[in-house]
Amino acid sequence: MSAPDVVCGIVTGELVTHEVYRDQELIAFLDHRPLFKGHVLVCPAAHVETLAQLPTGLVAPLFTLVQRISTAVVEGLGAEGSFTAINTVVSQSVPHLHVHVVPRSKGDGLRGFFWPRVRYAEGEAAEYASRLRAALGAPELG
Repeated sequence: MSAPDVVCGIVTGELVTHEVYRDQELIAFLDHRPLFKGHVLVCPAAHVETLAQLPTGLVAPLFTLVQRISTAVVEGLGAEGSFTAINTVVSQSVPHLHVHVVPRSKGDGLRGFFWPRVRYAEGEAAEYASRLRAALGAPELG
């Protein structure tokens, strides 16, 4: 089965995985190449490629399940916390929306984000915020 069909293959039962949760709308299963043991992928059961394409009615159920699983990795696995992330297009190895919930503990070796940090030039942060507000259709501040 090709990479684009991996999550759909898991949903249909064509591919076997270690499921953590399943209902009519959502599925959660262990990542087959985890950052740490207990790394879970939470996905809509229906094929949705990116967060922007997620139907509004699935936003709350998806993130409620992500919230529950982030609690479960602490309570069930003894993690001190969790790291939650979504890649959309760039670094998205499978074109099916999936939220990573990774158990974390101090000293586990994961160091912040995996990419370099940058700084805004003088006045640049305000310009970026303004551009984002415009894209959101939000009113200008001030």
